[in-house]
Amino acid sequence: MSAPILRSLAELRALRAAWRAGGARVAVVPTMGALHAGHLSLAAAAKAAADRVIVTIFVNPRQFNDPGDLARYPRTEARDAEKLAPLGVDAIYVPAPDQIYPPGFATSISVTGVSEGLCGAHRPGHFDGVATVVTKLLLQTGADCAFFGEKDYQQLMVVRRLVRDLDIPVEIVGCPTVREPDGLALSSRNALLPGDVRAVAPALYRALAGAGKALEAGAGAGEALAGARAAILDAGFAEVEYLELRAAADLAPLDAAVVPARLLVAAHLGGVRLIDNIPVAAG
Repeated sequence: MSAPILRSLAELRALRAAWRAGGARVAVVPTMGALHAGHLSLAAAAKAAADRVIVTIFVNPRQFNDPGDLARYPRTEARDAEKLAPLGVDAIYVPAPDQIYPPGFATSISVTGVSEGLCGAHRPGHFDGVATVVTKLLLQTGADCAFFGEKDYQQLMVVRRLVRDLDIPVEIVGCPTVREPDGLALSSRNALLPGDVRAVAPALYRALAGAGKALEAGAGAGEALAGARAAILDAGFAEVEYLELRAAADLAPLDAAVVPARLLVAAHLGGVRLIDNIPVAAG
């Protein structure tokens, strides 16, 4: 049975109040729709951790730098609802834009530190848009816990920081990246890859995995990352936007895996920007 689709904040708050009166623990899974198995794994994890689960679907215009990218972003609400039905989520919140950004909206949440560099350097304002919409969704749903994928690791760190700094009473749960059998990290953007280049895409993960093993064996970041960058470009990617080793705890740059780390990459293939990351144990 499909979950009810709520389009207004009033509907959402009425349902949330009823659940709260019954003592339910509520989880939220914020998404921009175009759901895939990675999103569904978040919903399943939320179901295991809470009494009630809300999945939100909102294509947030404030986190897109390129209007063309926003226009191309897939919107598949009916199909998304069908995919969620077997999981037994309790509500799907698909707010109209004015429910998130009402007329005269003039507030922005900006998180420094963990938002700097990586995607933050190449997508100005992106994480302000992410932080603002996530703050809105956390406050609107009143969730006790919220689930995010580790594929967007910098985003996860931004969300954890804003929740800590603003004293929002919600537990942020990061869930492992879900991959295709060939290693490509699941992403709604994968559907935009032209058929003739899709076979090239797994080279991104293979390069990361190889560099990760080298780093765990004690290699310096300069050598390991240079080899991975060359492998990505040799496979047919047009550009490596960034490829960096950062501390897992705070995204501080590292020259070697001396503490638990994260190896993060963004690269362009067939006109599509792909991101990925893997954990790297201290060598």
